[in-house]
Amino acid sequence: MARRRRVMSEALKAELAKELGFYDKVRAGDWGDITAREAGNLVRQAIAKAEAILRAGEAPSDRR
Repeated sequence: MARRRRVMSEALKAELAKELGFYDKVRAGDWGDITAREAGNLVRQAIAKAEAILRAGEAPSDRR
């Protein structure tokens, strides 16, 4: 099976993990150490941020 293209940058994932309180697991190991619930929360948080950006009328590339 082909690898999927990465949608979220490592920096964004790290930022979200810090906000959600499990960055220490990632820093000590890797992304495989987080639970399915934590991964789901990370995706949910990323979607919420993207929706907020779209509601504000900003294009995602304008947010650097």
